[in-house]
Amino acid sequence: MTNNYVDIPDPNFIAVFSGAGLSAGSGLPTFRDSAGLWQEYDVYQLATPDGFAANPQLVNDFYQSRRLAAAKAQPNAAHLAIAKLEQHYKVVVITQNVDDLHERAGSSLVIHLHGKLNELRSMENPGQIYDVGNSMFTTGNTAPDGSIWQAELWRPNIVWFGEAVANLMPASELLSTAGKVLVVGSSLQVEPAASLLYSCDVAAEKYLIDKTVHQAPIGFTVWPGDAVSLVPELAESWILKNRL
Repeated sequence: MTNNYVDIPDPNFIAVFSGAGLSAGSGLPTFRDSAGLWQEYDVYQLATPDGFAANPQLVNDFYQSRRLAAAKAQPNAAHLAIAKLEQHYKVVVITQNVDDLHERAGSSLVIHLHGKLNELRSMENPGQIYDVGNSMFTTGNTAPDGSIWQAELWRPNIVWFGEAVANLMPASELLSTAGKVLVVGSSLQVEPAASLLYSCDVAAEKYLIDKTVHQAPIGFTVWPGDAVSLVPELAESWILKNRL
């Protein structure tokens, strides 16, 4: 018997794939451009398991400073426009960002591929993950579990270079069913996360918004420019379409 069933992407389901360029609109630095973090800091000292093993307090201090900067930042117009889409569509945000600006903007379903700045993970019990907000930890402090702080026993709950990216399978499945896909603020240079976009349905309506577009995936409409102004414009067009 011939199976004539064909999966059709849901036109009322939007998947947003966001990168550091989105948070840049809130004043947080990106990583790879000329003014990015990895131009100023040594990635191997601060974002690898070996770097952590060599100097755990240095690594924790670096991420604590980033955590404080993220806590001071505010969601920008693009974050807010993405959250507003939930009033009219089902929306999932799949983000390479480690800040919580999407959540603070009001997005209810956010999948973090590279971890979260405001979380620490126990080295002795990796399943123990604590939301520490913008707390600072140094010698003499109390650790998240109530013990005395020892930097080598606690690491940022961040995916470092050489480690497996979190949540790839659920993110891929969600992208494959979305009828609308928005990629925003990502150079699509970081693997394997960037390859997730191959999961998008060929029939889905797909947009890429970024200041610097190196190479757009096949089937994407490219809007080069600032996410803070362009994302609200696209979001409003989708909201209007939903009302018609």
